[in-house]
Amino acid sequence: MNIRHLAILSAALLAVSCAPKVPEMQEPEQQTVPAAPPVSSAQGNYKEMTPEMDILKNPSKATEKAPDNFKVKFVTTKGDFVIAVTRDWSPLGADRFYNLVKAGFFTDVAFFRVIQGFMAQFGIHGDPEVASAWRGARIQDDPVKESNGRGYVSYAMAGPNTRTTQFFINYGDNNRLDGMGFSPFGMVAEGMPVVDTLYSGYGEGAPSGMGPDQGRVQMKGNAYLKADFPNLDYIKSAQLLD
Repeated sequence: MNIRHLAILSAALLAVSCAPKVPEMQEPEQQTVPAAPPVSSAQGNYKEMTPEMDILKNPSKATEKAPDNFKVKFVTTKGDFVIAVTRDWSPLGADRFYNLVKAGFFTDVAFFRVIQGFMAQFGIHGDPEVASAWRGARIQDDPVKESNGRGYVSYAMAGPNTRTTQFFINYGDNNRLDGMGFSPFGMVAEGMPVVDTLYSGYGEGAPSGMGPDQGRVQMKGNAYLKADFPNLDYIKSAQLLD
């Protein structure tokens, strides 16, 4: 191999090593957690299970078909933004997102992985019991019809057909993700400047960086995040707009 070929190879390896990490879901180690003691109605602590609460613990019931087009307003610790969803772009992804919003999933949910110039990732529920219920509730992939441009929203994945409840908002033109199967289902229609200001100081997640470890987020929820990463921003609520 001559010097010219070595130079070309070195440049290619450098480009790969400097590329930002693809959004992904990290599967935590399987751990058992003691069941919570039953709540006694005699103690006056019984709380009736609402349909929304039932769906949060039972993903198999979150099967409603989404409208062709709908908008969701997110209220966050940095301000509000609106995601506009087009079901035709990614039907299965849009349906799952719609059901999560209706069930009230996005309440006190952290933007736990925010990489400047790349993307902001969210979608692990702060209650470990809810997070556990959804961790295995995977949906099939949708064909990629739209590109991962600035403001577009896609699911994080751990490989083919592994989408659950984790999402990311693209900060820049991440069209390299298109060929990897990341299928946008919507885009930020209002409030992208708010998304731009989400706290990114922790950088990449563990073990690659100093940010939150996804396995620990799944197992310990917001108790872990708020104790060890107090500067993270959160979704306060999300609601469908008329």
